[in-house]
Amino acid sequence: MADRPDYIQLEVGEDAASVRDRLSFLRGKRVLLIWPEEGTVLTRKLDLVLIQREAMRRAIRLALVTHDPEVIKHAEELNISTFETIGASERGRWKRGRAKVFTSRFQRPDSEPEPDELMEVASRVRGEPRSGRGRLLGRLVILVIVLAVLGGAAYVVLPSATVTLTLAQSRLQVETDIIADPNLTTLDVENRLVPAIKLSAQIEDSGTIETTGAQDLGDTLATGSVVFVNQTNAAITIPAGTVVTTSAGTPIQFRTTRDVELAAGLGLQIEVPVEALPSAGGAAGNVDSGLINTVIGPLADRVSVRNVAPTSGGTARTQRTVSADDRDRLLATLRQQLQARAYIEMEPRLTDTQFIILETVHIAEERSDWTTFSARPGDVADTLSLTMRVVVEATAVDEQLARQIVYAQMSNQIAVGQYIKPQTVSYERGSVSHVDTTTGRITFGLTGSGLVSQQINADMLGERLAGKSLNDATAYLINEIQLADGTLPAIAISPEGFEQMPLLPMRITMQLVEAPA
Repeated sequence: MADRPDYIQLEVGEDAASVRDRLSFLRGKRVLLIWPEEGTVLTRKLDLVLIQREAMRRAIRLALVTHDPEVIKHAEELNISTFETIGASERGRWKRGRAKVFTSRFQRPDSEPEPDELMEVASRVRGEPRSGRGRLLGRLVILVIVLAVLGGAAYVVLPSATVTLTLAQSRLQVETDIIADPNLTTLDVENRLVPAIKLSAQIEDSGTIETTGAQDLGDTLATGSVVFVNQTNAAITIPAGTVVTTSAGTPIQFRTTRDVELAAGLGLQIEVPVEALPSAGGAAGNVDSGLINTVIGPLADRVSVRNVAPTSGGTARTQRTVSADDRDRLLATLRQQLQARAYIEMEPRLTDTQFIILETVHIAEERSDWTTFSARPGDVADTLSLTMRVVVEATAVDEQLARQIVYAQMSNQIAVGQYIKPQTVSYERGSVSHVDTTTGRITFGLTGSGLVSQQINADMLGERLAGKSLNDATAYLINEIQLADGTLPAIAISPEGFEQMPLLPMRITMQLVEAPA
C-alpha cells in the first residue's frame, strides 16, 4: 500500500507562487492539492503548469480535489489526476503529469493540412534547389548552434559546489515546577499540571534490637591476701577485720577475714586473707601486687603489710532491661523499614515512564492491635523485638507527561528559525518543594537541557545561492546563517577557477558542521 499523501488545503485568493513555496518543503512525496469548498483558485492553465513544473523538479506527484470544470479541463490536458473527494484520491490511480503548455507537432488535429498541400501559397515549404555553398553554410550554422547548445548545457550542468557551514549552537536549560494533582485525569501544559497516581500497600514486618537499660544487682567484692611483717620482738595478735589500704591515688581499703597470731621476733611474717570493703566494691577492689602497704589502727606502728599477689574478683553486677528509649528507637527503625518495603512492592505496578515521589511515601494507617512488642519497659531482657503491620501510601507521576511541559517551555524560549536537537535533550528531577495537604497537590522540580541550533533547509538555501558570485554567496551566508564564532562559510567550486555558484540548485551540496556548545 502506497504512503498516504501530504495534503495542501488551498485558500481563496492563493496564487501559484505561494503554492510553489509550500511545495519547497517537500521532496519525493505524493501531494494532494485541495480546492476550497466555496470559490475557486488557479483557474489559468499557466498556474497549473508552473505548479506542475515545481512538483516535477522535486520529484513530487500531484493530484487535485476540485469541482471547478475549468480547472479539471486544464488538469486533464496536463495529465494531472483530479478527484471529487479525498477518499476517492486514496482509492484511485494517480497519473504522471506533464508540464507543457502547448501541444507538439505530433498532437496536431487530423484536419490540419500537410505541408505539401501548402506549397502553392507558402514559400517556406516550396522545394527550391540550393547551391553547394548554401548547403555547407547551413551545415556550419547547424554545427554552431549544436556547439552553442552543448556549451550552454555544460555551463549549466557541469559546475558543482560544496558549501561547508559551521553552525553555532548553544545550550538551553529550563527549570520548571511541576504540579502533580491526584484529581486530574489529563495533562495541562499551560498550567504545568500532570495527573498524580495514588498508590497503597499493606506491609507487615518485624525487627529486633539490643536493649540499653540496666538494673544494678550489687557489687562482688575483690579478695586476695596480704603479708604482715613483725616490727617488734613480741608476739602480736592480728584480729579479723584489721583494715589495710593502698596509699597511691584514691585509697582502696581491705580487711582481714580471720584472726591470726604473728610470732615474736623482728622480721617474722604471716600471710592473711583479705577482702575489699564495700566502699571499694566492684572492679575498684582489683589492685596490683605491692599496692596494699598501709595498716590502719593500733597495729600500724607494730607491723608492716604488703600484698605479694594482685587482688581479684571484684565486679559490678548488672543486668540489661528494656527502656522506653529502646521502644521508641525500635518503632522508628521498623517504620522506616516498612516504608522501604512498601516502596519496593509498589514499583512493579508502574510503567517505564512512571516514578514514585519519595517524599510522598508515608504510613497512612497504624493501629495498636497491629503493633506487638516482645517486652515492656523495665523488663529484664537482652533484646527487644517488634512485629508491626501498617498501610503505606505514596504518589506516583508519569515523567513523560512532565517532560512534555518542560519541552514546551524550552520551545517557547527559542527564536524563530531555531530548533532544539532532540538527541541532546536530557531531564533531571528535583526535590519536592511543596505539599498541599488540602488538595493533595505536590510540587516538584524538573530541569530540561538541550542544544539549540539554526534550522537549515538545504534545498531552499541552494536555490538562494544558485547563480550568485562567490563573494555574493559568501556575504549572503554570513548575513543569513548563524555561524559559530570565529568561522566563515567554506565554498569549494568545481571546476577550479569558476567564480560563480552553479545555476542548478541540485548541483550545490550543503555540509553542516556543528560547533561545540
